[in-house]
Amino acid sequence: MFTQKVGQSLTLIISLSLLVVACGSPKAATHKSGTVTIMGVVTGKGEQELQKALAPFTEATGIKVVYEGTNEFATLLPVRVDSGNAPDIAMFPQPGLMADFAREGKLVSIDTFMDTKQLSNYYAQDWLNLATVDNKIYGIWYRAFVKSLIWYNPTAFAAKGYQIPKTWDEMMTLSDKIVADGGVPWCLGIENGNATGWVGTDWVEDILLHTSGAEVYDRWITHEIPFNDPAVKTAFETFGKIALNPKYVVGGKTGVISTPFGDSPKGLIEDPPSCYMHHQGSFIAAFFPENVVMGKDVSVFPLPMINPEVGAPVLVSGEVVAMFNDTPEARKLMEYLATPKPHEIWASFGGYLSPHKEVRLEAYPDEITKRQAEILTNAKVIRFDGSDMMPGAVGTGTFWTGIVDYIGGKDVDTVLKDIEESWPQQ
Repeated sequence: MFTQKVGQSLTLIISLSLLVVACGSPKAATHKSGTVTIMGVVTGKGEQELQKALAPFTEATGIKVVYEGTNEFATLLPVRVDSGNAPDIAMFPQPGLMADFAREGKLVSIDTFMDTKQLSNYYAQDWLNLATVDNKIYGIWYRAFVKSLIWYNPTAFAAKGYQIPKTWDEMMTLSDKIVADGGVPWCLGIENGNATGWVGTDWVEDILLHTSGAEVYDRWITHEIPFNDPAVKTAFETFGKIALNPKYVVGGKTGVISTPFGDSPKGLIEDPPSCYMHHQGSFIAAFFPENVVMGKDVSVFPLPMINPEVGAPVLVSGEVVAMFNDTPEARKLMEYLATPKPHEIWASFGGYLSPHKEVRLEAYPDEITKRQAEILTNAKVIRFDGSDMMPGAVGTGTFWTGIVDYIGGKDVDTVLKDIEESWPQQ
């Protein structure tokens, strides 16, 4: 769910040069020849990194790029589109929102001007599927977050003689061992203001994907099976074996509900640790104190296998770039964003993962980020964050609140029934 919630809406301008491109015609009345406009959720430091990643494009083409970053993307973009003032390109944090605009005929399919075979060389089929609507490709993935990760403190593990678990059962056995040794195995906090609960949805999605597989997962997020299906109930209850066990989580249920998600992993690096493992996406590294040494103080291992028949799928989130206005400048920028160059530039700053298959591991600045990139690129099956693929009333509504209710003590059958009843009628 995480999409950089902090930051102010800003506008940055990359370069002042101009190139008149001789093909195509703009659709937007506000379009200026030699300019391309972008809207996205990246703000602050990330915006500066985006500027550097796009700089070679401007240097090579002379095309000026105007970027508008906002933390109100999902609200502001539809207003802009409806008023006839859509940006040339938008960086969507949810493929579902991109798909809505595509079905409304508001977006330009990139397979009308880009080589689909080349795109297949650049991206795994699951990523292309996530950018495809009605058999047309609309998006280019420029950033990804791996969510099927367990963070831990390798120094603390070594001091206690703990081994990295290879299966879910081994992980639960390790949890019991940590309790027996007088420790708390899990850091878990789901508080995030109006978005409280999304952390728990990631747990449920990851567990469901690893227990029932991609086919059931796909049917669940599209409501081909109900939210109170037995497979979903099993995923909730498996999560509950950790979240509802007061010996397993710091502060018990109250601690889980009241601890801000960005603060919850800090127990890993305390001396002695107040917790030993933390399930969270790759983006959580941005919340670690500056003095934390990746690889020494914190490291990661993939969520252990639950069902051998399912294997090791990977839950992800990310941001996809799509085009509203068919201008020569926008086409050129989309083509640039499909190449490895901007991805490798951004990767060099840290805290960034690319789903692009041709991004070299050497582009990442530390071993832990390289490890995450390997998990991402080696995954045989990936699936996108389920709550971001569901209707908003559920995915960012009753699913979130249902997690809070479940941890708070409401029985799982009632929670699942309430969520199921909230699913919009067709």
